[in-house]
Amino acid sequence: MRLDLVTLVVAEYDPAIAFFTDVLGFVLVEDSPSLTTDGRPKRWVVVRPPGGGTGLLLARADGGRQEAVVGDQVAGRVGFFLQVDDFDATYRRMVGAGVEFVRRPRAEPYGRVAVFLDIAGNRWDLLGPA
Repeated sequence: MRLDLVTLVVAEYDPAIAFFTDVLGFVLVEDSPSLTTDGRPKRWVVVRPPGGGTGLLLARADGGRQEAVVGDQVAGRVGFFLQVDDFDATYRRMVGAGVEFVRRPRAEPYGRVAVFLDIAGNRWDLLGPA
């Protein structure tokens, strides 16, 4: 058993795809036309970290309720965790790409961590070895 996908509600598909692929280095696995439950067009967009693992289903907000959670999927908490092998290089690359870090790197018993915002404003931990 494995967790295959987690939905991330975004304002628009293409800027979200660009952020996750160009900035974070994820792989665009699928971008296919689809339909909402009531027959309106949408896209099925999946990105994954290189090498696999749990993917993100990038779902464009549909209606006021979903628009209200863009950037606040987990009520202001860190809700997503990106584990990397080379923390310093990844941190420098992300800063250079304009990623907003809201907490600077620090050492914790479990390794190095810094908190950044994704394109929508959700908080992520960038995690690396100690």
